[in-house]
Amino acid sequence: MITLDRQVRIKAPNLQFLLQHPAHFFGLGFGSGLAPKAPGTFGSLVGLPLFWLVSVYPLHLQLTIITVCVLAGIYFCNITGKALGVADHGAIVWDEIVAMMLVLAFTKNEWQWWLTAFLLFRLFDIWKPFPIRQCDAKLKNGFGVMFDDLLAAIYAISALQLMAWG
Repeated sequence: MITLDRQVRIKAPNLQFLLQHPAHFFGLGFGSGLAPKAPGTFGSLVGLPLFWLVSVYPLHLQLTIITVCVLAGIYFCNITGKALGVADHGAIVWDEIVAMMLVLAFTKNEWQWWLTAFLLFRLFDIWKPFPIRQCDAKLKNGFGVMFDDLLAAIYAISALQLMAWG
């Protein structure tokens, strides 16, 4: 545990932290955010089976469920970030989970397209092209954590639509 000047603590979350509060459980992606390497990638992977569960519903209902997950995610990420002392701690992966679900809502239901969707989302989430990087730097708390990943999802959706069109 590292203590900074303002007595803000940066904790390495563990299983105890995960189970300490329901917001931590969801914010850390059911534990996928505890991965020692590439927690965002592991969180994005969790989005695949979660979306598969809602993929049986019509698009408008899928988008409603995803919207509820985004709104809940603002709360989950805010509570978890405050508890960790870092608004967008790497272990917080609910944003990747929900953004991946959004990308899949606009992706053909074929494994090749899902793989491409996953890779494109990870690319844009890591690369953070304009204006994602600027939003990530300026917007904090739960909203900011969710927003930059939603922008990365929009980039991935746009790229997928161009690929399907071409």
